[in-house]
Amino acid sequence: MYNLLSNLSIVEVSSFVASPTAGLYCAQMGAEVIRVDHKAGGLDYDRYMLTKEGRSLSWENLNRAKKSVALDLRSGEGRELCVELAAKTGQCITNLPEKSFLSHAAIKAAQPEGAPDLTSVRIMGWHDGRQAMDFTVNAASGYPLMTGPEDWDMRTAPPVNQVLPAWDFITGAYCAFAMLAALRHRDATGEGSEVRVPLGDVAIGTTANAGLMAEMLYRGSDRERLGNAIWGAFGRDFRSKDGVRFMVAALTAKQWAGLVEAFGVALPISKLEVEVGVTFSDGDDPRFKHRHALFDIFQNVAGSHDYKALQSLMAAHGCTFEKYRTAHEAANDPVLIADNPMFGPSPANPSGFEYPAPRSFANIPAQEAGNPAPAPYLGQHSEEILAERLGLSSGAIGKLVDAGTVALSDKDR
Repeated sequence: MYNLLSNLSIVEVSSFVASPTAGLYCAQMGAEVIRVDHKAGGLDYDRYMLTKEGRSLSWENLNRAKKSVALDLRSGEGRELCVELAAKTGQCITNLPEKSFLSHAAIKAAQPEGAPDLTSVRIMGWHDGRQAMDFTVNAASGYPLMTGPEDWDMRTAPPVNQVLPAWDFITGAYCAFAMLAALRHRDATGEGSEVRVPLGDVAIGTTANAGLMAEMLYRGSDRERLGNAIWGAFGRDFRSKDGVRFMVAALTAKQWAGLVEAFGVALPISKLEVEVGVTFSDGDDPRFKHRHALFDIFQNVAGSHDYKALQSLMAAHGCTFEKYRTAHEAANDPVLIADNPMFGPSPANPSGFEYPAPRSFANIPAQEAGNPAPAPYLGQHSEEILAERLGLSSGAIGKLVDAGTVALSDKDR
């Protein structure tokens, strides 16, 4: 946690992954992010996996460092309070539909005189209004049909979906960036912005940024499946004598030279160069085109050594490599987690489960990052925020609580 955005407050009305991620990244940089949920919890409040107490570990981690307000968002009065809160705050992130009660126009119309011109960021499905989720968007991207063993046919073999909802996280990061860009514009001009970010188009646009779209149009056909090989460069998984699988990548001349030295394969590499008429130190192209012969050379050495010996050799020669871990192994790995300064203790989680949690991904050497802040309990800050932002008295808030319009902390649920 850093305090670079300590003068910024954002109302977040969201669920699932992309929208909460945008708020999370802003909160980790010091912004006050007020997440507004339905009083019984939003659509993602009970998202798997749950602890034995019924707390969602997904919700708990996507909502760290935020404040929570719980309203009856199915009632007119609860929705009015949500709109008023967003209007007086002046900044809003949401994935609710534009035609919902929380439209940009509705919030703007509720803004009091003198409030900063509204800046809103809205996550959509597709630009034309169609619904989308990460896993359906990924199906449209083309990647699942490029993933799988080399001998799988592009059209007849099944697709391989990715497990990580990567497009959600990319969209969330882009929305945090879009919010700050819009605020910079408002600081310069006084003009707010309505920014719409379609999840599906972020995915397709990202493939275009990666050069994939241009490649498909240029070559006039689909890319073949490569198994675990890296497209256009030298890299693949190998297996050591003691059965450890590890990934190696060599995209630069230095990485390639180090790998050749670490594996002691200069002689067979030279023989192969003479045989095929290329020089592998010339770049990615010859290494990729002759990857199968190169893979055989490296696997022959890998299969003759235990991983510990290979690890020492690769580290000594500055190679880029990493062994494969299960997710459980990664979560318990001292190098990745326990001895990593990016992680800190997180003892006050709503789940009651204490475990290491990430600080901000960005590192500011001149400043010490604070420990990860826990997620709030649902409705934990309802009274505080409604009093501070909307000027409601404790008596007025009490009546809203009695009427079921406002919910306070669910700590003792």
